[in-house]
Amino acid sequence: MTIVRTDKWLVDLYDKPLEICERIKFSQSDVSIEEIYDYLIMNGMYRPVRGGEEVVKKLRDNNVWKTVYMEEKKLKKEWDGPTIPIYIFPSDSKNSQISNEYNGKSGLAFKDKLFLFLSNKNTDNEIKALFTHEYNHICRLKKCKKKESDYTLGDTIILEGLAECAVKERFGEEYLAPYLRYYSETQLEEMWNTIIKRNASIKKSSKEHNRFLYGQKLLPKMIGYCVGYHLVNKLMTEQRASIKELLGFNTEEFIK
Repeated sequence: MTIVRTDKWLVDLYDKPLEICERIKFSQSDVSIEEIYDYLIMNGMYRPVRGGEEVVKKLRDNNVWKTVYMEEKKLKKEWDGPTIPIYIFPSDSKNSQISNEYNGKSGLAFKDKLFLFLSNKNTDNEIKALFTHEYNHICRLKKCKKKESDYTLGDTIILEGLAECAVKERFGEEYLAPYLRYYSETQLEEMWNTIIKRNASIKKSSKEHNRFLYGQKLLPKMIGYCVGYHLVNKLMTEQRASIKELLGFNTEEFIK
């Protein structure tokens, strides 16, 4: 089974997240457990709080691990996806952005593993939509053979755009990320032509990459994510293509 039974870990080790992190398989041998945990916290993983065990119990009672297992089985077949370990943990209740903007849920995808951080208020469809987004990343990374060191801003925004279009295809606009409601189609087209297009070749390793992705230093908020969704959705509509068909498209086919 690809779903790691982190619920069993949490029953015994909820108050010892560093010990939990020691059980997660990371290829970087030079990274400390503390650094791994800090990175996971930054992306939404829980920090122990009083009463947190009740959140774990609620997630177990709601059969969250089974729900994700069934979705993984379905999407693996649909998208010819890889088998990777999937880790599920409570989300950080102290993170106001995650709590207020994303209803207490967050996710994180690597090429060889996937994390879901959930609250006890997430519905089945919210969980399925989040998993759809993150597992779509895994499938895109499998199809796109480019080395991570060669990734550009263009590659990243298309990666994110594909994931949200996958959510829309499966669950409708209701489950799209809230930031995709920030701008009109006209605004997004203008942002693409005047801001993102000429910077699409910026390497992921550059500090400027995240500035254009998240919209930092006077740029529109989440501009890269929103423009990426706009470009993928536009091509998807024009070609009447499915997400499965688009997964293998080169970035250049979306941004030409």
